[in-house]
Amino acid sequence: VTRAGGVVGACVWDHGGGRGPLTTLWKAVRDLNPSARDESDLIGVRAGELDDIFGQAGLTGLRSSTLTITVRHATFDEWWEPYTLGVGPAGSYVASLDQAHRTVLRERCRQLLPPEPFEVSATTWAVTCRVA
Repeated sequence: VTRAGGVVGACVWDHGGGRGPLTTLWKAVRDLNPSARDESDLIGVRAGELDDIFGQAGLTGLRSSTLTITVRHATFDEWWEPYTLGVGPAGSYVASLDQAHRTVLRERCRQLLPPEPFEVSATTWAVTCRVA
């Protein structure tokens, strides 16, 4: 909710273009289980989709951009631990695995990532507009 002159904005990870923070995990998942559903079909995760959503809501004067962050991980375990908490689609997927499959996924992720310490970059699609 905003009033005239206010700013509306949103951003969504680029899961559709493979530049989101979960890209490595989902690549490992698909390597092991090609039929697994990842987050690439969520609303807004592809170029131009946020613009379309804002336009459908009647918003005009859109300003689109991308935002990129880089996070340094001292260890693989530091990177892996959030996936074990069962949060969001990625965490739910990891939590659904039995211990043996979780271990295989963990090791596949380790193979895909660079040696410790390492950095992971992620990009969002971002849109803002001023409400008339």
